[in-house]
Amino acid sequence: MMKKIYLVLIAVAITFSGCKKYFDVNTDPATPQNPESKTLTPPLFAQMERGIQFDARYLGGTIQYFGGNVNVGETHGWLVGSDALGEIWRTTYYGLGANLSLIIEDSQKREEWNYVGLAQSLRAWSWQVATDYHGEIILKQAFEPNRFVFDYDSQEDVYAEVVRLANESIKNFQRTDGKGAQGKMLAYDLAYKGDADKWIKFNYGILARNANNLINKASYNPTKVIEYVDKALASNVDNFIVPNDGTTSANGNFFGPLRANLGSYRQTRLIAGLLDGTYLTGKTDSVIDPRRNNMITASVDGKFRGTNPGSSDPGTVALKNQIPNPWGSLASANPGAGQGKYIFKDNAGFPIMTFAEMQFIKAEAAFRAGNTGVALTAYQAGIGASIDFVSSVGPVITPAAKAAYLASGAVKKTAATLTLADIMLQKYLALYGYGFVETWSDLRKYNYNVGDVKGNNPYVNAFFFPASFSADNGGKPAQRTRPRYNSEYIWNVEALKKIGADKVDYHTSKMWFTEP
Repeated sequence: MMKKIYLVLIAVAITFSGCKKYFDVNTDPATPQNPESKTLTPPLFAQMERGIQFDARYLGGTIQYFGGNVNVGETHGWLVGSDALGEIWRTTYYGLGANLSLIIEDSQKREEWNYVGLAQSLRAWSWQVATDYHGEIILKQAFEPNRFVFDYDSQEDVYAEVVRLANESIKNFQRTDGKGAQGKMLAYDLAYKGDADKWIKFNYGILARNANNLINKASYNPTKVIEYVDKALASNVDNFIVPNDGTTSANGNFFGPLRANLGSYRQTRLIAGLLDGTYLTGKTDSVIDPRRNNMITASVDGKFRGTNPGSSDPGTVALKNQIPNPWGSLASANPGAGQGKYIFKDNAGFPIMTFAEMQFIKAEAAFRAGNTGVALTAYQAGIGASIDFVSSVGPVITPAAKAAYLASGAVKKTAATLTLADIMLQKYLALYGYGFVETWSDLRKYNYNVGDVKGNNPYVNAFFFPASFSADNGGKPAQRTRPRYNSEYIWNVEALKKIGADKVDYHTSKMWFTEP
């Protein structure tokens, strides 16, 4: 799979500043080969963020979080002979990869079970993200030494391994023996400061995602999903956020102005339409979401617009430069260091998992189980949590504005009127700018706007495909992303042929988790 998968990033060789250092350090006599877990840990968080954000440049267009006709993402395409769209792969096998194995091995010897649990949790997370993004991936042989070609494993096997690892991590964080005191993790755990209870909640969040993706399977168990959510993140205090210093391009948010990666990207008509009530009430500007001014920006005439998929035309003005980019600027202007908005600021942290997401997962599961009362409570809690999170990033949303929105026609008040579309569209909005893979999983498990096995189609009349798909698609939407070119399509071609990844339309092949 990888030229040498055990040539890994050794974090002890990094002078860690902030939380952003991306160096590949090959095995070398000058590089310590038996580092302590604490020295390996901080850069792992930057790797998590890096993988999602790099690939979000393309995936963001596919799920219509980003627009502007910037790249093949919006037309559900792929790039031949390119590592573009392959950063999650790199994170899984290089950035985290064998570093997690080293942490587990070292920490077991030291009887530091919390570090073992941390590594297991991050590996469970990375397997879940990688398989939801790519489909079949290399699991069983992934970190075997002296191997140069690797067999792919089924997505079903990967899903099972995620469950096993998350549960093992929970057990290790619950252990009271050994020498894994919280203080030993305090300065190195950038997400939870060694708080075992929060790591356990994060693991249950992973389990909730895993189980909730299986709505088309006979094994889908909404009661189990709800159980996982109830043990997962309990408030925004539990959110898993990767911090960014934002003082230089090296330690700044990849989405921030210092990194200058989003100048050509545009806000979309779907995001704009959710924030003005169009897709929640059926009437444009019927209910203005208090999150709107924080999350997106008006054009020069004061109107909030967004692009159509695969086009720079917003539907009202055929000028791409009239649609602001995520920083809040028109044209491709960079507002400058320290500027931007929402989580597109230089020092904004990047959410890996939030309480709002968990509540929407619970709402969906409860609704599918026929428990609409529980669904309504979780749905409303998810909206409230999202507003609070957006407010925490700034500017502050007043309690009155929040209360007014929750009392408006955009938010359902009774179990009898609540629909699956209400839940899924509010979740789509809440995850804007960070929940790229999770949102794509939702869209695909409902076959975009076609519906699930029971005919539920919550995205109909809201999610629109581009006018035409990329040439290789055969008229079909994207369902998966190809494995990383520079490892798999150069070193592991025979294994790719076995799963059909040599075909030009492989990226339109449906995922295991979306099928009955």
